[in-house]
Amino acid sequence: MYKLNQYLTLANQLTSVATKEELAECARLLAINVAHYQSVYGSLPLDETLEMAYAENPNQAQLDLVASGLETMVGVLGGIVQGFETNPSH
Repeated sequence: MYKLNQYLTLANQLTSVATKEELAECARLLAINVAHYQSVYGSLPLDETLEMAYAENPNQAQLDLVASGLETMVGVLGGIVQGFETNPSH
């Protein structure tokens, strides 16, 4: 629960300073991650995901999954806000 609260706090801080464009870029990058996952492992059960995200009494596995998702969001949005290159050329 501590880890989840840390990521919730960071996510709230980042979303309060991020511009609308930065939030949109974060959503685009996370959408690409979801699409990649689906192309490799199959479609995601959105109904189950939404049920878990809004569960009144989530179990530990659900809390860990939400924390992991927030960790990803914080990493992506933090990078965008801090100015990492969102269109790297290799």
